[in-house]
Amino acid sequence: MKAGFEKFQALSAFAEQYGCPWVEYHESVTGPPFLLWKLNMPQLRAEGWFPRLVGDGKAVVIATAPGPELADTIRETLGVGEVAFEVTLPEDLKRIFDHNQDLNPGFPATAGRTPLAKVRTYLAGRRSLFAHYRTLLAKSRTGLAFIRTGLSCITIALLFLRLLGSGYYLLLEAPLLIGGIIMVYDGLKWYLPAREIYATLPPCVDTGATSGTSVLEVENEYVAPEFRRSGVVAGAAALRGGWTSMSPVMRRRFLAGDRTDLAEERTVLACFRTRMAKARTGLAFTRTGFAFISLGLGLLRQFQASRWLAFDLGLIGIGGLMALEGFFWYFRGRRAGVEGLASVREKTRMSSIWDYFFPHGHVLPGPDTNPMTLPVKSSHAPGIWATTGVALERTVLAERRNVMARLRTVMARARTGFAFIRTGLSLFLIGAAFLLFFDDTGALGWTVFSYAMMAAGLLLVADGFAWSIPAERTRRQLPYCYGDMEITIPDYGVPARFWKTVVFSND
Repeated sequence: MKAGFEKFQALSAFAEQYGCPWVEYHESVTGPPFLLWKLNMPQLRAEGWFPRLVGDGKAVVIATAPGPELADTIRETLGVGEVAFEVTLPEDLKRIFDHNQDLNPGFPATAGRTPLAKVRTYLAGRRSLFAHYRTLLAKSRTGLAFIRTGLSCITIALLFLRLLGSGYYLLLEAPLLIGGIIMVYDGLKWYLPAREIYATLPPCVDTGATSGTSVLEVENEYVAPEFRRSGVVAGAAALRGGWTSMSPVMRRRFLAGDRTDLAEERTVLACFRTRMAKARTGLAFTRTGFAFISLGLGLLRQFQASRWLAFDLGLIGIGGLMALEGFFWYFRGRRAGVEGLASVREKTRMSSIWDYFFPHGHVLPGPDTNPMTLPVKSSHAPGIWATTGVALERTVLAERRNVMARLRTVMARARTGFAFIRTGLSLFLIGAAFLLFFDDTGALGWTVFSYAMMAAGLLLVADGFAWSIPAERTRRQLPYCYGDMEITIPDYGVPARFWKTVVFSND
């Protein structure tokens, strides 16, 4: 080849030298799949041979340097008595190995479609875990609503008791008090299991997709799966840049990597949404703590020191601890919201599958400035192109799910912003109420405390609006809610204009 021979001349020379037929790489050159699973493929690569056919005590083997010693090795490895050689060039043998291992040239074994499918399965399991956590957190927020409702009942009962005393009024006070205590207890049962979630949340780590030129891998899979990314494969960017000249199988391998990268993005966004849900739960806990604090302070300032002083101080102390813990969640959730929005913006700017598959309508990120037309016609029968078309359909649907996951993440950020606003308004109104209705004591400390509460509440409100306004802009740009949903059913055996559709109504 270095001397300038054409490939077929070199193969003919090889065949004449070794006295056996020659073969070059083609997608139809495959080995027995069940046998390949049992063999040590890296060792076969190093030894320079590949089993093409094995049966009846005979093996047809592709090799780059056939010889008696290699034949003895093959007989021992395959357990056959006769070996027939076919000679090929080293580069062709490498491509044959890559093709049978479901790999594009130069990619590691983890880039095969089966290992990538395993990674996507682990990612789907993690998203299910995040969905379970978000359900528990929603349940805990409902429990906190129970607590606040029960606290309202307890407040009314205690006010009646302190203002009207006991006697016949116990017929009203006792049911309110008992009912409030039961609701508080029930709410705590819903809340406490969710409190332990934060320690078990895996980190929201994005390994950094590289448009299919590196591979997402899983390690420690049988204990606690961890995801990492291989280095960028040499020559992969140029290979992908020539998308329109790739074979269908090579495209499917890139599409499998794309779906895995998209699955990772959805998982990371689900992690951010879970952490923001945790922050909303913490803010609900903070508002519950504010309710305790306002009740205790209100009773303390209204009735001053009395035999109820220990109870009033206890309410203030419990409420303060609840508010502090809720704010601890707030800061972590705020960081998740900032990182989540940054991730959405970064992924939106990246190249998508449309940039590769429809280069005439998009700027092609690869080196091809004048790519070929897609070699597909409506008259083509189903087969290898149909399989690639189905892979493309799955990848496009996965990308659509990611667009909607980005929208959900932005909207979750807006909901978290609204939680900031509700918490800030609660804090502001409590401070304003103390300032307006309990400012007759003339104590400077109470006045400063009331103004501090109002200022902190306004900061939270401003922070909440800063989160919610961009989300509203994004929601208007992505109107995903329609009355009916129409899905095209692809049939790659006929032209696209003959494909049928199925319509699902909103009902």
